[in-house]
Amino acid sequence: MASPPSSVRQRGGPNVKKGSTPTPGAGPQNGQPDVLAKVKQQSKEAVTSEWDFKLALLIITILAFATRFYGIGHPDQVVFDEVHFGKFASYYLQRTYFFDVHPPFGKLLFALMGWFVGYDGHFLFDNIGDSYIENKVPYVAFRAMPALLGSLTVPTVFLIMWESGYSLPAAVVATGLVLFDNAHIGQTRLILLDATLVFAMALSVLCYIRFYKFRHDPFSYRWWKWLILTGVSLSSVISTKYVGSFSFFTIGSAVAIDLWGLLDIKRRQGALTLPDFGKHFAARVFGLIAMPFFIYLYWFWVHFAILSRSGPGDEFMSPAFQETLSDNIMTMQSVGIDYYDAIVIKHKETKTYLHSHPDRYPLRYDDGRVSSQGQQVTGYPHNDTNNQWQILPATPMSSDNYLGHRVKNGDLIKLRHLVTDTILLSHDVASPYYPTNQEFTTVPPAEASGARHNDTLFELRIEGGKDKQDFKSMSGQFKLLHNPSKVAMWTHTTPLPDWAYKQQEINGNKNLQQTSNIWYVEEIPSLPADDERLKKEPRKVKQVAFLKKYFELQRAMFFHNNALTSSHPYSSQPIQWPFLLRGVSFWTKNDTREQIYFLGNPVGWWLASSVLAVFAGIIGADQLSVRRGVDALDERTRSRLYNSTGFFFLCWAAHYLPFYLMGRQLFLHHYLPAHLASALVTGALLEFVFNVEPIGAEEPSYTSSATADGSKSGSKKKNAVAGKRSVPAQERLGQGSLLAAWAAATVVLAAVIAGWAYFLPLTYGKPGLSVEQVNARKWLGYDLHFAK
Repeated sequence: MASPPSSVRQRGGPNVKKGSTPTPGAGPQNGQPDVLAKVKQQSKEAVTSEWDFKLALLIITILAFATRFYGIGHPDQVVFDEVHFGKFASYYLQRTYFFDVHPPFGKLLFALMGWFVGYDGHFLFDNIGDSYIENKVPYVAFRAMPALLGSLTVPTVFLIMWESGYSLPAAVVATGLVLFDNAHIGQTRLILLDATLVFAMALSVLCYIRFYKFRHDPFSYRWWKWLILTGVSLSSVISTKYVGSFSFFTIGSAVAIDLWGLLDIKRRQGALTLPDFGKHFAARVFGLIAMPFFIYLYWFWVHFAILSRSGPGDEFMSPAFQETLSDNIMTMQSVGIDYYDAIVIKHKETKTYLHSHPDRYPLRYDDGRVSSQGQQVTGYPHNDTNNQWQILPATPMSSDNYLGHRVKNGDLIKLRHLVTDTILLSHDVASPYYPTNQEFTTVPPAEASGARHNDTLFELRIEGGKDKQDFKSMSGQFKLLHNPSKVAMWTHTTPLPDWAYKQQEINGNKNLQQTSNIWYVEEIPSLPADDERLKKEPRKVKQVAFLKKYFELQRAMFFHNNALTSSHPYSSQPIQWPFLLRGVSFWTKNDTREQIYFLGNPVGWWLASSVLAVFAGIIGADQLSVRRGVDALDERTRSRLYNSTGFFFLCWAAHYLPFYLMGRQLFLHHYLPAHLASALVTGALLEFVFNVEPIGAEEPSYTSSATADGSKSGSKKKNAVAGKRSVPAQERLGQGSLLAAWAAATVVLAAVIAGWAYFLPLTYGKPGLSVEQVNARKWLGYDLHFAK
């Protein structure tokens, strides 16, 4: 199921190889090259006249560009996620560091287009509905990039079907489902990443099929060319979004099965020696894993090279990373902290301050647990005097020698709350919300220096810091570890009840490695304005090794991507996508009643989803019949159904099923690569239903049988069949079968085009629709605007 087509169409060119799936039997006999050369020449003559495919490809390409570029300047306002990807392009052009959960390749393409047209990145795409015209943004040029890639995706789908040896009706149906799909059109007309992702995914499938066709001519120029191009395409997919790993799985599964076949000692072409197999394995590892990975790394190198200035992405990175950026506020404002300084401590993730006030924890919480009734220690979002803490040494210093002692990494410290004159403490009492986490409170200085001394000791551990490194404000991000119990001071966004004024809970987290344990000192209120520590020397930008920066960014990207779990009014679940149960509102304009609603073509999506179920049913029925000794399909048809259509089905499953394992926000556009694969399955199954045989050279039989004199007759049989001519589908099938396929294709395309046209006002955002027209398009209760 994971191999490309079993018999494939050759479209001219010298030294064309047959593209059939190997079957067990005897290998080539001596004297065969002349016969094979004759077959290849006849195959070339048979396929070079395929003017109908070439004409269809031209027409489809023109239609693709027309549907994607029509009215691309409307609306002249920021639409949906253009607020993100347009902003990132501006940051690139300003060389300002930003953070995003996606790899840089697709965003770099937008920046490249902006650079081409001389845009300086002055507009930051802050809000949906902001005017491009008033802000003088070359938005049409930005949108032209995804429109171009989306337009090229359509002929790529056609080429996949053509190269796989399918008939013209099958190729046209598969391509039409993408060409006339409202979701593919809508997503490729805006400043979004999915056009790049889908095009690169389709291109990787096409290139691998081309590579597979030259498997009988290994290590030739064309074999290497298509192997390398497959790798480049795969690198483009995963360099755009990490869901591109699904494309790696698809191609990787096919390659694994192909390599397993090469190990077969009964191969028709003869057994490979282990050294030869090692060469095949190494070539694929290089072309499909190593080279794509280095190309993927290269885009991160470009990303870091361009973004050299401090920006909004700084806060996601470590202080060491931020020191590689010019104009970084955190490192510029960094000040060494001495013992007995008053400091204000802020949580890195939630931006709340470590805070305390005289109020006490209640005796009992709502769940019946008992508290210590100690003074509340909370997280407060605003800066006031109750956020000020004095940093004290574990052992008091003499009164005549307590100034000027720098706090160091690894020191044991105490924190004194200045307003209430109490000392921070943690102990073995459950926190208000987390029974497994420790409560934080404060105690009077007398208790802190007496029986509760140990409970008030905290270890200061600077993130990535060296032993005894100076502790500094802003840049000295740290974890505060309770020394006796080894829990880390932590907070979260769930507010406490009214008795704590809806402030955040502070507690002791036993998971010390959690990144949300990190805090930093925002300011030192006690520092005099003329203090020597405020005098700054010119700062030099530091250098950090590329791989160190890369791995730090990867950790941050994966962490924040997995943290995207909050609800969204237009998010959806994977089970809803194949049936197109809901879409996404991209943009509205009240005075003209215009709207862009991201939605696929219901007719095309429902058809493709139904065909997927039909295909699964056919496979199940075939397996059952084979089990019962009923061979309903001939060998060629079964091979094509499993290897070619099965490969497309695997592509769909690999790009769809993994989303069920994800806990992050999901939207309908995540299904677009899988929808493209379902279109390929639909075209392939159309051919199966109308019994269109694979187009290509006749498959010789290599089954040897013993003659009466004990000699093998396989060679004679092979010679007899090898000379058969490969003929076009029309000639081999007769006009009747093609007419039936064309009739079915016409009906399918007519319905698809009708559905496409009906929902076009929601795709292009014009014209505005009346209440009746909007309600008429709410087929499955789509949450459209202006329905009243």
